[in-house]
Amino acid sequence: MADTLKAGELVFERELDAPRETVWRYLIDPDLRARWFMAGPTEPRVGGKLGMTMAHGNLSDEDVPFPEKYAPYQGKSWHETITAIDPPRLLAFTWDEGANGQVAIELDDLGERTRLTLTHSGIPNPEGAINFGGGWGAHLDVLEKRLRGEHIANFWTLHAAAEARASAAIG
Repeated sequence: MADTLKAGELVFERELDAPRETVWRYLIDPDLRARWFMAGPTEPRVGGKLGMTMAHGNLSDEDVPFPEKYAPYQGKSWHETITAIDPPRLLAFTWDEGANGQVAIELDDLGERTRLTLTHSGIPNPEGAINFGGGWGAHLDVLEKRLRGEHIANFWTLHAAAEARASAAIG
C-alpha cells in the first residue's frame, strides 16, 4: 500500500489477491460493487451512468450502529458520468458531476493478483480531501477483505481509521 494524500488529489494503491478480470467485475457489476462501495445501474461506456446508492449499513457483516454524521445520506441514490472506460483496465467517472473532481481506477495485471490505483483529483478543499480520503481508504479496505473472503465486522471502524490517516496526511 502506497497512498499519497494531499488536499487536491488522493492516490491510493493496493495489490489485491484476485486476477484483474475479477477485480474489474467488482467495479462494474452493481451487486459486487455493493459489497464494497455502492450499487447502482451501470452503463459501461463513455458518457454512460455509474449508479450510486449509499447503503453503507450493508458493508458490515455484523449489526452495527450507523453513525449520526452519515445518517442523512443512507439510502441516497444518484449517478455519476463515466468519462473513460477500457475494460478490464480503466474506469474513470465524475464525482458530484465534476464539482468534487474525477475518480480514475486503473487495474494492472500481476498474474493472479492485481494492482489497483485509484486517483481522485480535483477535490476543491482540504476538508473534502479528508472526507474522501476516509471514504476511499475504508472502501478499498473492504474490497481487499472481500476479495480474500474475510469477515468485515464493522465498516465504520475501518472508516474512522482511514479518516484519521487522511487527516494526518493532509493536515
